[in-house]
Amino acid sequence: MKKFKFIILAAAALAMFLIFTGCGGKGETEIMRAEHPNPQFKRDSFINLNGQWDFKFDSADYNMKINVPFCFESELSGIGDKTFHSECSYKRSFSLDDIEGKKVLLHIGACDYDTTVKINGTETGNHRGGYTPINLDITEAVKKGENEIVVDVKDDVASYMQASGKQTAQQDSYGCFYTRTTGIWQTVYMEVVPENYVKSVSYDTNSDGTVKVTTDLEGSANLRIDVSFEGKPVGSFEGEASGVATSEIKLDETHLWDIGEGNLYDVKITFGEDVVNSYFGIRDIEFRDGIFYLNDKPVYQRLVLDQGYYEKGIYTAPTAEDLEKDIQLSLDAGFNGARLHQKVFEPLFLYYADKAGYIVWGEYPSWGVAYDNMDILDEFKSGWLESVQRDKDHPSIVCWCPFNETVESKNYNYTKIIQEAVYNATKELDSTRPVCDASGGTHYTTDIFDIHDYEQNPAVFAERYGDMKNNFYNDAPDRQEYKGQPINMSEYGGIKWAPDTEGGWGYGDGPATEEEFIARYKGLTEFLLDSTDFYGFCYTQLYDVEQEQNGLYNYDRTPKFDMSKIKEITSKKAAIEK
Repeated sequence: MKKFKFIILAAAALAMFLIFTGCGGKGETEIMRAEHPNPQFKRDSFINLNGQWDFKFDSADYNMKINVPFCFESELSGIGDKTFHSECSYKRSFSLDDIEGKKVLLHIGACDYDTTVKINGTETGNHRGGYTPINLDITEAVKKGENEIVVDVKDDVASYMQASGKQTAQQDSYGCFYTRTTGIWQTVYMEVVPENYVKSVSYDTNSDGTVKVTTDLEGSANLRIDVSFEGKPVGSFEGEASGVATSEIKLDETHLWDIGEGNLYDVKITFGEDVVNSYFGIRDIEFRDGIFYLNDKPVYQRLVLDQGYYEKGIYTAPTAEDLEKDIQLSLDAGFNGARLHQKVFEPLFLYYADKAGYIVWGEYPSWGVAYDNMDILDEFKSGWLESVQRDKDHPSIVCWCPFNETVESKNYNYTKIIQEAVYNATKELDSTRPVCDASGGTHYTTDIFDIHDYEQNPAVFAERYGDMKNNFYNDAPDRQEYKGQPINMSEYGGIKWAPDTEGGWGYGDGPATEEEFIARYKGLTEFLLDSTDFYGFCYTQLYDVEQEQNGLYNYDRTPKFDMSKIKEITSKKAAIEK
């Protein structure tokens, strides 16, 4: 028995080696992210193009192999080159059989930054922006049998003319800036669909049990929408439709999306021969007297800063399970949500948040752009609004936040013009959610006045914010005015804990002992929970990222502390919830 077990383990190890090195079978790698990337718009028949592609830098020949969807800087790409390369190119072949009378659609979840796609030598599309999908109709460029796809990418985070978030513009990562992500970092896939097909779907839900389903349709055919809850049919619509069609459905049962309760409705959309699976959630959010209400109940937002970085995949989680695990780690520490910080997270993460009843802020990687240059406005706004359009049907998202820690421009205040233009465009696209114009930055026009403060002494922290109604603490009174908005401490803590590491970065002086860490965390956090002036907080941060070592977990997601102690502090009932 022992010998048999050893043979199995050895075979498994060899198989994994062959998969990673691309030596198995015909030289193809196993697809590591094989799942459908977007449960909110899913066809069961899709062609996943992740796996091994030919790859090159700059103008060289295709002399390397890369494991898509991992960026070349990552270990899981099979390359692991962290030096600057402003241009790179991907190439692979794919085969199509039954395509007569059908449409062929190509999707790249995200590719950083300026992307050009060619099919069989024909340019089929270009996209600028590193965080939102590239969706192309490639029907005219493909043929039956073997085809070739080439993806050319240009990326320059040092230009200060493109959103790059926490990606370092220097050679190496430092402080709170981390390894760059260049090129494809989300799933690439194709769909072969009928000539009449569903292009997109969106939802307008109401807690009275009505839902308006808007479908963007190619062609004309019979449209049927079936809604179910936990497998039980609860509503439907059927009729001829074309173009942009809105169908109102009165549900037989109303189940509200809530903290810890996903309560998602499944949707099956049939348009002629095309079938799309989707889902939605129903919930009401609003602010009253500075307090956040979810379904007419006061809820304290206990958020944690989630950077969305992974040791081996950088921007890309090694598996879908890793995305879900990060939410569970947060819940295990007593949080009920997260700021998805300086990155547009992939749709699959948002699905898990929807499913778990986990609240999040939808943000954008605003660092890396020069706010004193009006030339960035159109491109920034375009990328940001693409992310809002992509994600606005996720019930887990309770706030939009396009900017982070902005300051006034050096000369004429372009920052104010840019922020207000983006705020107004966001509200026009989605009026159902509050918009924080710039988290911890200069506030101009905003629904939320939030604050970043990394004071490490709980007594000083409490004195500073102890009477916000009568003695409002404004860290920049010369450039911003508080106008009575709800107040959130959207970054605090950042307590450094890296006793076994030289040169780790964090805020202030790290505590000497674990007991001192817990006491500091307790002092800062309980003050905010006991205050009636703040509707929520966001602790920095969930896990370490590279040299930044102020997480509650290590970079590999192992806990630093007894998480039951952290959870007991974090989950204490807040004053506004009593």
